[in-house]
Formats: sequence, structure tokens, C-alpha cells
Amino acid sequence: MEIKDNTVKLILSILLLICLFDMPYGYYQAIRFTAFIGFLYLAYLANQKNIQKEIFIYVLLAVLFQPFLKISLGRFLWNIVDLAVASWLLIGLFKNLKTKH
Repeated sequence: MEIKDNTVKLILSILLLICLFDMPYGYYQAIRFTAFIGFLYLAYLANQKNIQKEIFIYVLLAVLFQPFLKISLGRFLWNIVDLAVASWLLIGLFKNLKTKH
């Protein structure tokens, strides 16, 4: 079963927006792993479509969110990153939906 990129974008967006709330630390650890896998999958799908710019962005986001070597930005900066990435994903999602109709 292939998971479509729109589904992954929606799920990641929701999970990243939840990060704006005060959640247990385990949630943020789970998000790092989930986002890492999700962005690598989106990079794979972009590679299948040969969209070089998106491949680069998704790999960069996978590195940023990777759970192995924690990148410490502080809560305020992480909130900005989470909001910016979630917004970018949602904009891409709605563009995809608009072009399919």
C-alpha cells in the first residue's frame, strides 16, 4: 500500500502544530523520529517525480528533525521551525489538491 504525499504532509503538519503546545518530552522525541521518516519518504516520492528542489528540501528537513544527534535550537526557535514547516507542508498540500481538480 502506497501512502500518498498529501497524507504524509497532512499528518506531519498536524503533528508539528501540536508541538506548539506544552507536551510531554516523549512526544517531541516521537515527532523527531516520525518527521525524520516522513521527510525521507517525501524525498523518496519527490525523487520518483524527479523534483530536485523538493528532494533537497525534504532531505534537509530530515536532517534537521533526525533523532540521532539532537539539534538544540531552544523551544522558541523550534516553535518557529515547526510552524514554518507545517505551513509550508499545508501550502504544498493545498496546491496539490487544487491542481488535481
